[in-house]
Amino acid sequence: MNEEKMILGISSFLEGMGLDLNDQHLEKTPQRVMRAWRDSFASGYSQNAEDILSVEFDEEYSSMVVVKDIPYISYCSHHLVPFIGTAKIGYIPDGKVTGLSKLARVLDMYAKRLQVQERLTEQVANTIQKILEPKGVGVVLEGQHMCMTHRGVQKPGSNTITSCLLGEMMDNSCTRQEFLSF
Repeated sequence: MNEEKMILGISSFLEGMGLDLNDQHLEKTPQRVMRAWRDSFASGYSQNAEDILSVEFDEEYSSMVVVKDIPYISYCSHHLVPFIGTAKIGYIPDGKVTGLSKLARVLDMYAKRLQVQERLTEQVANTIQKILEPKGVGVVLEGQHMCMTHRGVQKPGSNTITSCLLGEMMDNSCTRQEFLSF
């Protein structure tokens, strides 16, 4: 990330709003905003999924593993405002498992990039499928989008649900139903 360009861009944005950057409350705002985006909001750009999921264990467990109610925060690539929600991530191991926290870490890595919920859902599922090579993967995200609740249509309380099912999670109706029922 080019920190200097970020600071200049944020300064220009604030000045474009007619704000005085010499105001004591705005003096260091461009630097603070840059650090917030670099260190938190967009920190997923500096992470690698292979590193996150590299901890694998040989395990003959072959039933579904599901972690649900995983909170996430991402930023809409259309408006740069947050969307906040929960995820359910599951997979059916095929000889190897990973630490449960690794599923949440993969979600965070992609959520901490400018996103749309549909792409976020597929990125998480496809990454788990590619790296762990399980028999199946399921990802369901539920999110509340500030672009829906605070601008435009202004419908607070509306939720968006997206899903991506791969392998047995998609092909086997009983398995699919089991995952979706959790």
